[in-house]
Amino acid sequence: MTSRRNDSGGLAAPGLGPGKQQRVLRAGFIPLMDASVLVAAAECGFAEREGLTLDLVRDVSWANVRDRLAFRQFDIAHMLSPMPVASMLGLGSNPSPTITPFSLGRGGNAITLSLRLFERMQSLTGIGEDASALDNSRALASVLADMRARGEQPPTLGMTYPFSSHNYEFRYWLAAGGIDPDRDVKLVVVPPPLTSDALAAGAIDGFCVGAPWNMVASERGVGRIVAAKQDIWPSAPEKVVGMRPDWAATNSDTVSRLIVALDAAARWCDTPENHDHLAEMLADARYIATEVSIIRRVLAGEFSLDAKGNQRLLPDYFVFHGQNANYPRPSQALWIYSQMIRWGQVGFSDKGSQQAASAFRPDIYRQALGDAAAPDDGDIRIEGTTEGDRFMDAMVFDPADINAYVAAFPVGSRHHQTSTPHDF
Repeated sequence: MTSRRNDSGGLAAPGLGPGKQQRVLRAGFIPLMDASVLVAAAECGFAEREGLTLDLVRDVSWANVRDRLAFRQFDIAHMLSPMPVASMLGLGSNPSPTITPFSLGRGGNAITLSLRLFERMQSLTGIGEDASALDNSRALASVLADMRARGEQPPTLGMTYPFSSHNYEFRYWLAAGGIDPDRDVKLVVVPPPLTSDALAAGAIDGFCVGAPWNMVASERGVGRIVAAKQDIWPSAPEKVVGMRPDWAATNSDTVSRLIVALDAAARWCDTPENHDHLAEMLADARYIATEVSIIRRVLAGEFSLDAKGNQRLLPDYFVFHGQNANYPRPSQALWIYSQMIRWGQVGFSDKGSQQAASAFRPDIYRQALGDAAAPDDGDIRIEGTTEGDRFMDAMVFDPADINAYVAAFPVGSRHHQTSTPHDF
């Protein structure tokens, strides 16, 4: 396919030709702000310009999205970045092969604890309101030791899906502070829109989820945000566009047109002047159905950490297009694989590494947008070595030696049996 620049700064496909109808793509999504690129592509004409109509279908859980894609109710889907990796490894209750040729951006996650738990951390350890993510994790470790000494039950913490960035980031944050996620706390699955209510009801004591639900909990006065995704690993891929590999092969021109549309939409979402319009679209009942003001502040990276007025500014809390945020880099898929190994979901093998890397398809991305759209440092790189790309515990991930990387962590499930939370 030959591409050309369009007036949005992205790439546009050639004209459709007389009488050629729009192609309708049914796309499942979860009501989160990292669906922004899909919403903008559908609402702002980027998909239509490429001869596509995106029929966005709001769903309630990641397991539903996975199953409806597998059973061909969806053509494409808003997915957690680990979901295609898990599918290509044959993990989960319905491991239908899934690939991604396009990442929907970076950022958006945070970890929120109940006010009761956070106040106990302050009382026991004296941490301040401006404590770092690592300091907060260590303070929680002190509280958990105190709870064990008193014979109290461990806290229950929610995340959105066993094969999710939220699960791995929550575990990474806990383990960096010396907490064993499989022994010291109880991890359960809670769909994103229910997390704030579950925290308010006392059903959980904290959660890791995407925006805007952390801010919703903090502004309701039921939670305290203690870490953001950027604190754990800024370059971690978040959500992706998932599709069945056989569908992608059969519909290669459609996939290229889709990537062109999403590239233009991602550029638009990254432009601050468009954020008022984007916030209004996302707040609609068809999408996130929450207050425009909260969404607008999240887009600006303006965190209300709690209801007391404590705030934090993270200018790059969401990156929709810049910094190669849309490029499906296989070394990032391999980091996800390393976390699956670390927490006992799968064992290491050379075949497993190949299967994991095959879930992220930069070749399809480059076919649509050209080699000039690819990053200069290649598809496989050592992660965590540059400023702005460091892990919170200063570890460095070398995809060429996954076993050594996993073995170097002082906390991990390789020393004991672990149970994985069930899907919804």
